[in-house]
Amino acid sequence: MDYIVRATAADSQIRAFAATTKETVETARRFHNTSPVATAALGRLLTAGAMMGAMMKGDRDLLTLQIKGDGPIGGITVTADSMANVKGYVQNPEVILHANEKGKLDVGGAVGAGILNVIRDMGLKEPYIGQCELKTGEIGDDLTYYFAVSEQIPSSVGLGVLMDRGNTVRQAGGFILQLMPFTPEDVIAQLEKKLAEVTSVTSMLDRGMTPEQILEELLGGFGLEITDTIPAQYRCDCSRERIERALISIGRKDLQEMIDEGKPIEVACHFCDKKYQVTPEELRELLKKSGG
Repeated sequence: MDYIVRATAADSQIRAFAATTKETVETARRFHNTSPVATAALGRLLTAGAMMGAMMKGDRDLLTLQIKGDGPIGGITVTADSMANVKGYVQNPEVILHANEKGKLDVGGAVGAGILNVIRDMGLKEPYIGQCELKTGEIGDDLTYYFAVSEQIPSSVGLGVLMDRGNTVRQAGGFILQLMPFTPEDVIAQLEKKLAEVTSVTSMLDRGMTPEQILEELLGGFGLEITDTIPAQYRCDCSRERIERALISIGRKDLQEMIDEGKPIEVACHFCDKKYQVTPEELRELLKKSGG
């Protein structure tokens, strides 16, 4: 069962999240039949999305994380709600790359250089959009940079996905630590020293550490207080109604062309690959709805 723990430390000067997301990432791998490096890239962003989703307050708040890189993976899109329901896909799921010089899956090489968009839709007229350039393409580093530059929150983001020899997901998870304003310099220095001792999230996960144990390792000396546990899961909420809305949105000219072909069309959901058949008669109904 995947879940996120929320915690504070150092008299609430540090806020922290840690997650285990093995089932979520394995579900995504099965839906999209991703290669190991694509599973690792998507899995890291899904893990971050679940934790960042859990940071939001409103029941209807939605978060979208978009990575657009010039590497062979193309783009990665993840969306999450405030209940840590998350879904996502990669543009090129079959990318195969050699391991990097550390013998690890080369996520940075697969993603390449580009930008990270963070879109928060909180039901206001305009969604909040933050953007930054990708620093390494490794995703954890890029989100650390995003928080510092776009939200002015000093943070440390660690994300990891570990694959089995059969290319299924063995472990997945991560953490986000954030410093509140006015955190004393000595606390910052202590935390930086502690983070420098941590080799990688993957090594923690490989030792079978739970989110609680990961936070204990990182923040045990800071008076760690776990405040909440939130279930996390891969959940696609596609429906026939959504597919019909998407078809209406493509415009009357394209709808008319599909009708003129006289054949049923098949529309697949990006997030779960579920396929929907739409007949020419149904397309005509949609054209009427669109004001045609």
